[in-house]
Amino acid sequence: MGKADIYEVARAAGVSISTVSRAFTRPELVSAKTRRKVLDIADKLDFNISRSATALKSGRTNRVAMLMNEEITSWFNTQTFAGIESVMHPAGYDISLFQHIDTERNRDEFFTDLPIRRNVDAVFVASFAIDPHEVEQLRRIHVPIIGINTPSVDGFDASISIDDEKGMYTATQHLINLGHRHIVYPCSEASLLNSSIDARTRGFIRACEDAQGKHDLNWQVLSVPRGPAFADSALSALLALDEFPDAICCQMDMMAIPLVIKLGRYGHITPRDYSIVGFDDSPNADTINLTTMRQDPYAMGRTAATKALKLIEGEPLTNAHEVVEAQFVPRGTDMPFGGAQ
Repeated sequence: MGKADIYEVARAAGVSISTVSRAFTRPELVSAKTRRKVLDIADKLDFNISRSATALKSGRTNRVAMLMNEEITSWFNTQTFAGIESVMHPAGYDISLFQHIDTERNRDEFFTDLPIRRNVDAVFVASFAIDPHEVEQLRRIHVPIIGINTPSVDGFDASISIDDEKGMYTATQHLINLGHRHIVYPCSEASLLNSSIDARTRGFIRACEDAQGKHDLNWQVLSVPRGPAFADSALSALLALDEFPDAICCQMDMMAIPLVIKLGRYGHITPRDYSIVGFDDSPNADTINLTTMRQDPYAMGRTAATKALKLIEGEPLTNAHEVVEAQFVPRGTDMPFGGAQ
């Protein structure tokens, strides 16, 4: 049986063709009850708006979606978006942003409505995993899914990521090689969304466990609640320790930078009293001379967009899933243990 057209949907819903069109393209002009009825019938009949007269010629919407688990204002998301836009905009595509897909309501709304409306030609997912049901919803309408620094490639047609675990392993190993033996890792609590950043914690733990047999290490993971106050929570946790560490390995620069500044107010000066290493090489890392691990979300966004264009065109990818290494950036917030004595 062939897919239904807009006339069949209108007839089954008992509304006009223009009402069906508005339910998809101008939902604010249709009552919530009528729109829900139209969308439910469209889903049952396997109708999507891309088959309407506005898109019959190309079958495309010239729009892509970017899903993120935070606000677009975060450094990673802003740079990723800029990279995607630099490729997709010249190719004639608009980008729809979906923030806070980490909430159940937002995820359900996106993955339920999209297969009905079919209003994007590709979906970019930044930093988190998607489950099999969500993958199936997109597979139904043949929309390619491209991951950007996702914790897994499962369900994705293509991806570009850094090895977060290996990067943090390198950062931790650097501090151990400098002679530090009391090392603390402040981080935000693991997310139910399975975010790529959580792999960094595994890298820290693995580096400490691997070195445990050779050195008498005293290491600890300090988990604090996620949210706007996570850096202040990490500060409080560090100051509450019975003994202040001689090295701090931070989950991200956005935690390391405020810690360097605020710990100084309590008399803990880096690198005189402790070494600290961040992760990301985000804005202001260079300003405070922070030693860190560098990733390039702008470049990853461009790579992901290039893969998306090929998938939209039906072209094969020679390297669908790529992993790049974070680069160690030595600056001035670390030194050999006892070197300042």
